[in-house]
Amino acid sequence: MRVGPGRTGHDSPVDGPPVAEPALRRAWTAVAAFAAVRALGLLVLGLWSRVNGEDAHELLSARWDSLWYARVAACGYDFTLTAPDGRVLSDQAFFPLLPWLERAVGAVSPLGPGDAGLLVSGIAGPMAAWGMYLMGHHFYGHRAGLFLVTLWAAVPVGIVQSMAYSEALFVALAAWSLYAVARGRWVVAGLLASLAGLTRPVGLAVAAALWAGAVVEAWRTRRVGARMLAGMVIAPLGAAGYILWVGLRRGRLLAYLDVQAEWGNGFDGGLAYGKFIVAHLGGWPVVLAGLGLIAGTALALWAYVACVRGRQPLPLLVYTGVVLALALCSSGYFGSKPRLLLPAFPLLLPVALALSRVRATRSVPLVAALALGSAAYGASWLNGSGPP
Repeated sequence: MRVGPGRTGHDSPVDGPPVAEPALRRAWTAVAAFAAVRALGLLVLGLWSRVNGEDAHELLSARWDSLWYARVAACGYDFTLTAPDGRVLSDQAFFPLLPWLERAVGAVSPLGPGDAGLLVSGIAGPMAAWGMYLMGHHFYGHRAGLFLVTLWAAVPVGIVQSMAYSEALFVALAAWSLYAVARGRWVVAGLLASLAGLTRPVGLAVAAALWAGAVVEAWRTRRVGARMLAGMVIAPLGAAGYILWVGLRRGRLLAYLDVQAEWGNGFDGGLAYGKFIVAHLGGWPVVLAGLGLIAGTALALWAYVACVRGRQPLPLLVYTGVVLALALCSSGYFGSKPRLLLPAFPLLLPVALALSRVRATRSVPLVAALALGSAAYGASWLNGSGPP
């Protein structure tokens, strides 16, 4: 199978051995870089929280979405909370894989659901870094893969990767599924995509990427194999299964959309998000937030255009495009947009490629500055009043 430009500028064959040995030997550097950036973030969070009179452990494991996941792990579904504006918020908005893992960890250890969630993220983060590196190495070489991982660890909202949230788990599954697609391992890719679909609604982006890769391969070879078909069928089962389960519980096929609407979420093409930005352009100091949102959105769109112009493999473009569309065109939780873009890690590939061509004496200080800025921003963010 060939899905996009390789390191030499030609199409990269992907039906070779399972993993190139040099990539396996050098993957530890990417995992170590990820661990170092995240350790810096946790250190700064701990110091910042102590000065601010907050408990860093609680901020990571027992606030906002973490509490909803922990409640599902402890008690199962069907809990609702009435918001001050009268909306009835259901825990069915939260997909089940993270709570299942929290419950499994709790069954074999003394950890409660929140700490179990931290453990899951603590394992999933390095796994995400590993899969991300292998994918970057496969298409663009060692340095590009290394910088891709380091940049993802050092994004401003990188602290979420260390929380009892589902982002680290989802990205680990997505990265390895995309790598399996690139290697033509259809059944493995489908299983991982299905698990990603049990983790977050955006899991459908992983299934779409697999379908795109399968279409490219079928067009190239004029053949559709049994393993390819199996992977294509398996990929959406996780997300579809959970959505159908919610529908059965509520007596309407697409009742999951009602659950999201109760939370204020919907897909309106970005209209509500645009209105939110305009509302933050009217005076000081909220205008800074509005300008920041405009800059961040423009940067994300510019990065996607750069990915297209750089001829990224179609599965990556499809995956990133779906993640972008769902994040930017949904109608609720505008302050969480940066977190919702965390799974769109291929957006960082153009920057990673540029850094891979720069001398280490220039690239390393730049990445170190980004990591320090991410640590400070994450500590300030979590010590604030609103959820990430």
